Amino acid sequence: MGFELPELEYAYDSLEPHIDAETMELHHSKHHAGYTAKLNAAIEGTEMDSLGIEDLMINHMDNAAVRNNGGGFWNHGIFWETMSPDGGGEPEGDLANAITDTFGSFQAMKDQFSDAAMTRFGSGWAWLCVTNGQLSICSTPNQDNPLMLGEGIPILGLDVWEHAYYKNYGPGRGDYIAAWWNVVNWSSVSDNYHAAI
Repeated sequence: MGFELPELEYAYDSLEPHIDAETMELHHSKHHAGYTAKLNAAIEGTEMDSLGIEDLMINHMDNAAVRNNGGGFWNHGIFWETMSPDGGGEPEGDLANAITDTFGSFQAMKDQFSDAAMTRFGSGWAWLCVTNGQLSICSTPNQDNPLMLGEGIPILGLDVWEHAYYKNYGPGRGDYIAAWWNVVNWSSVSDNYHAAI
């Protein structure tokens, strides 16, 4: 079957100044493309070739190539889809209510999420998830995600690998995290939330 690198719904430079065009192009056309190609190579000619990405991640965690590259493929998909040149602000409706009910306020959620991203040692991700019908925040190492670990359904993810920010922010992960909130596409996150509950 094989997987294809998803096209972005916006131009590489459209998230500036928050995420620069050079980083976006390298991140999408090199890093994400690399995970896609390596995932396809890992499953080609095997019984896994006909499986969907979620099935691969959940049921083939023992295969390092599938775990790492399948995670990289899926994680980046949610990363791109939950960003937009028209992003930022705050969520509305059911998602906003769930955030307030769970964390006390939108700002409290942002603070907890940012802390999860900031304190992830080395490379990894921070996640806002639906876990047993409730919102939760966690972080995972490398290209792992809560879905493959059975810890929840991610609805928003932030890549904190150095390739996601180093060209523009250097070692300033905190500056990158703060800037990223300005491009979060809450409409897409809300769609993910409703699909997960």
